[in-house]
Amino acid sequence: MKRNVLIIGAGGVAHVVAHKCAQNNDILGDIHIASRTLEKCESIVGSVRQSESLAANGELQAHSLDAMDIAAAEALIRKTGAEIVINVGSAFVNMSVLSACISTGAAYIDTAIHEEPSKVCETPPWYANYEWKRRGECERAHVTAILGAGFDPGVVNAYARLARDEYFDRIDSIDIIDINAGSHGRYFATNFDPEINFREFTGRVWSWQEGKWISNRMFEVGKEWDLPVVGRQKAYLTGHDEVHSLSQLLGVPTVRFWMGFGEHYINVFNVLNNLGLLSEQPLTTAEGLEVVPLKVVKAALPDPSSLAPGYKGKTCIGDLVRGVKNGQEREIFIYNVADHEEAFKEVGSQGISYTAGVPAAAAAILVATGRWDIGRMANVEELPPRPFLGLLGQLGLPSHISEGEDDRELLFP
Repeated sequence: MKRNVLIIGAGGVAHVVAHKCAQNNDILGDIHIASRTLEKCESIVGSVRQSESLAANGELQAHSLDAMDIAAAEALIRKTGAEIVINVGSAFVNMSVLSACISTGAAYIDTAIHEEPSKVCETPPWYANYEWKRRGECERAHVTAILGAGFDPGVVNAYARLARDEYFDRIDSIDIIDINAGSHGRYFATNFDPEINFREFTGRVWSWQEGKWISNRMFEVGKEWDLPVVGRQKAYLTGHDEVHSLSQLLGVPTVRFWMGFGEHYINVFNVLNNLGLLSEQPLTTAEGLEVVPLKVVKAALPDPSSLAPGYKGKTCIGDLVRGVKNGQEREIFIYNVADHEEAFKEVGSQGISYTAGVPAAAAAILVATGRWDIGRMANVEELPPRPFLGLLGQLGLPSHISEGEDDRELLFP
């Protein structure tokens, strides 16, 4: 059994991960939180202590860390005795944190694919560009590395695996639909780090259709979906991490990702983008100052974690799966609905951070107890989905399945 957790990152998702790990520290042991900004880590520690959510006695400490510094990350892992590292920092640090885990033998968990700061909207195959090249290192070191253990990627990958294992003889298509029907009341804001969020949308978007990669412009292809709880919602074809892994690992001929955007968001985004304010390339002002427009926009926008107190409404995220079972065509929707206000009441976060953070903590528990401690690298769809989805239900993210008129909660005894 693995003990002691090091959480890297101090944003909204890290906040949720820390609270959920604290609620289960009778299993996970000591909890350490590290990022470049010590004050943010200390704020999370204070929030956890104030909530009195620690399940058992144990350490709860904040640390300063530049996670791009592999030697520093190795030293902190050894100092804290962490056997599980949950990386919910910037996607830029994935490879350095993974290196530190391979060196020290700690298990590695992340929630998003690696990105290089100098490369925006890289072309597929995304996981094969970085993470999958290091499978051999993990296996030789017998290090568990769980990739994409958030909600999307993460839970939606487990939904796809569950559908393949239990509901279909053949899957023809998976449409992953991510709708946030909530409102934060601000003029304009992003639910995740604005820098990472905008980088997903400023280039081409890729989908896997009929066994090949298809490229579109952002907001070029939109569709209305009629979903449980949130009703009819417009979503747009968008590139996303799980499109690559599901298409390759499960052999599904068509995998698409759809994300909901309101007209106001699209209009503001297009203005910023057309003015060049979402560029990651530096420019020089008339005063001789070198600035990166995207970083300036990020600094001007609200911190995503600050949105939580006023957030209202719900999210709906799930997999619409089509295929064949027992010779008959079949279509099911496996999904979760999360409530922003309930997330804030429980852990002081908005629902988007909650849906990303709870699965990472669940993955840590499964690694700690041995069920997912596999001694190699794996994406979530390569792992047994029932323990994960069952645990998520216990931690606050129950799953549902809709087929025709039948809609019910999925139970995993």
